[in-house]
Amino acid sequence: MATTELIPSNRAVEWSYDAKADVLYLSFGEPRAAVGQDIGEGVVVRYDETMGQVVGLTVIGLRARLERCHE
Repeated sequence: MATTELIPSNRAVEWSYDAKADVLYLSFGEPRAAVGQDIGEGVVVRYDETMGQVVGLTVIGLRARLERCHE
């Protein structure tokens, strides 16, 4: 059975943070169009169906998550 690398290890991770919306965007390689799948708890996985790879993550409510970690 052939395997597919779900998250390519040779791609740089790019990120941006929208402080007003409190949302972190992570992209594996250049940001590109993808299907978003909400996996719960404010995390959306962005998946390129053509390539069969995860191309990014969106984390909603990052500031609140970090504050909970330091309580």
